[in-house]
Amino acid sequence: MFVLIAGGGRTGTQLAYTLLDQQHQVRVIEHRPDILARIHRELPTEVIFEGNATDVEVLDQAGIRQANILAACMAEDEENLIICYLAREKFNIPRTIARINNPRNAWLFDQKFRVDVALNQSALMASLIEEEMSLGDMMTLLKLRRGDYSLVEEKIPVGAIAVDKALKDLGLNESCVIAAIIRQGRVVVPRGSIVLQAGDEVLAITDRSGLEQLQSLFSAPTNNHVQE
Repeated sequence: MFVLIAGGGRTGTQLAYTLLDQQHQVRVIEHRPDILARIHRELPTEVIFEGNATDVEVLDQAGIRQANILAACMAEDEENLIICYLAREKFNIPRTIARINNPRNAWLFDQKFRVDVALNQSALMASLIEEEMSLGDMMTLLKLRRGDYSLVEEKIPVGAIAVDKALKDLGLNESCVIAAIIRQGRVVVPRGSIVLQAGDEVLAITDRSGLEQLQSLFSAPTNNHVQE
């Protein structure tokens, strides 16, 4: 995969470093002298293209026509919007990703400016905090498919609804898939007939509705009885 990165700041540089480590083809466009001096010490010279990514000719010379993805990581939101728009309208690039620097500008980062994926760090952090607070002891290990699905882990406590029940009898949503069960240090294949036990560690891939269902099935019981 060939990824063209507009902007060689800390975000763009780290992105390039990670993609190169994953054996992808990468090129970083940067025009600021101080940034160029730094990234020439951190990235291979052949990865760096000197120029302003808001210039159509610079994008063309940097190889945007061959790129699979454009990642706009400039310091100004206006620049990131312009670059995404040019990438799609002028060069018909398949995918555009843009960083939002000022959360107040998030509403601009949509198909009007040809942004396929907008990365709003403050909104992402707020969402993660809200989700983690609502999941109790359930832990999110990985986000999948733009955050719509998650890989989660939960250790089933004594007294949970799911204890002594077979997987096929849990009534799980179609969007919730049990990927593995770890029992006493060994992986158990999650067949429908497997009966869950207290202490089992369950790995599941699910969307938000499935998370809520798993939480109700795998949570410790609460005492709702009022003492007379």
